[in-house]
This record gives sequence, C-alpha cells and structure tokens, in this order.
Amino acid sequence: MAPPPPDTVLVDRLRRGERAAFRELYARFAQASFGFLLRLAGRRDVAEDLHQDVWLAVATHAARLEPDSDLAAWIFTIARNRFRSARRRDDAGGPAGDPTALDRAPGALPGDDPACRDLERALASLPEIHREVLLLVGVEGLDIKQAADVLAINHDAARQRLARARAALADALAAADEAPSIDRKVNR
Repeated sequence: MAPPPPDTVLVDRLRRGERAAFRELYARFAQASFGFLLRLAGRRDVAEDLHQDVWLAVATHAARLEPDSDLAAWIFTIARNRFRSARRRDDAGGPAGDPTALDRAPGALPGDDPACRDLERALASLPEIHREVLLLVGVEGLDIKQAADVLAINHDAARQRLARARAALADALAAADEAPSIDRKVNR
C-alpha cells in the first residue's frame, strides 16, 4: 500500500476538482472525522448528520483551498465548526454533554474493554474545551500547531489548554477508579 500523497500534491489535485483526489481525501480522513464528531456530539445520529455536512462542505470548498493548506487542520476545523453550529441551533448544551450517550451508540466504543469504556466516559465527561484538544492531539494525532489552527487559538494557548485537559482527564479517570462501575461489579 502506497503512503498517502503529500498534502501539497493532494491539495493541488483537489483545487483542480479531481474526483479521485476527493476519494483519496475521504479515505484518509473520513473515519477520523467521524470519530471526532461522535466523541464531541456523544450521539451517533448527530455525528452521522454532521459528518455528511462536513463532507458536503469539503466537496463544495475544495477548489478554494490555498496551495499550502494543511488538510488535517482544514477537515477538523470544518468538523468542529459544524458541531458548534449544530449545538448552538439545539440550544445551550445541544446534543453534547451526556457522558453515557456513547454507551448507547452501537459500535461507538473500541471493543468491550472496561478500561476503554472508562476512558471514553471520562473523556465525554470533560468540558468541550478540554475534549476538543484531547481528541485532536491525543486521538487524531494532530500536532499542537494543527490543533491550535483548528481551535483558532495561538500555539501557547493550545499547549496550555492541552496541559489543563490532560490534568482534567487524569482527574476524571481517578474519580472513575474510585467509583465502582456496573461493568466492574459484573466482571468480578
């Protein structure tokens, strides 16, 4: 399997409207962008709708990309903006904020490992500002500059936000360890 093309080559092809370039972009980022939306929204149905919106926007605006565009940052910025717009439309809180919603989303979690479920619950319980940066850097593998671009903040602010988010996640995981879950009771 060939490595993905450098962003500059793919960006150029997208700007020219090549269908194959769009398919490559989709293959490269669809799963990650859906996972990002699912973890932000906490609901599969909302994430599916937003995911369609994201890729429609990508197809619509690809010809206007700057030649030096960072595709990962661009895709995740669109995903984040679509989520935030949907949340605003759905009033304060909207579809996000239910730490147990991922439990009800079929196939949302990586297996039946209780540790994975605890991590997902802890992540879902965090404020959105922390969840976003952790998902971008820790789950999706963006570097801090890319995450800062997606979040529309400067590099230092992104580093600080990531440090606070990691501490908040550690606290949430520690709290989960102290409270016995139903899964742990069943597995004993």
